[in-house]
Amino acid sequence: MTISIGCDHAALELKNKLIEYLRLQGHEIIDRGTFSKESCDYPDYGYLVAKDVQQKRAERGIVICFTGIGMSIIANKVRGVRCALVNDVETAILTRQHNDSNCLALAAKNLDADVACAIVEAWVKTEFSFNERHQRRIDKITKYEKEE
Repeated sequence: MTISIGCDHAALELKNKLIEYLRLQGHEIIDRGTFSKESCDYPDYGYLVAKDVQQKRAERGIVICFTGIGMSIIANKVRGVRCALVNDVETAILTRQHNDSNCLALAAKNLDADVACAIVEAWVKTEFSFNERHQRRIDKITKYEKEE
């Protein structure tokens, strides 16, 4: 799977650990930065990841900042991206099963590398549980998105 990943300065170490982990799992990575601990603006990196997902350069995206909140907001501004802020494995599974999320937001302040890797592994491996109820809701999200 091709996964685009980006972070701000507060999440650089976690991003690099996740890249290493994902490559060991056989995934292709598009690293959108940042590449230093120098203060930067998270929207620049979150937007690049979301555009990779939207334009099908990547099948999924992962965005990481201090709280994950800002990154989830910017990713969700890109049409067709469904980004979920996740702090545990169960939620990672549910957002794939119920929401068919294609982007994952993580909080560097709340997650150590082992927990983050477990979340990412569950999210990557979980398929969308296609059923009428879940698909109907995703269709509504897509419809509302087009109205803007």
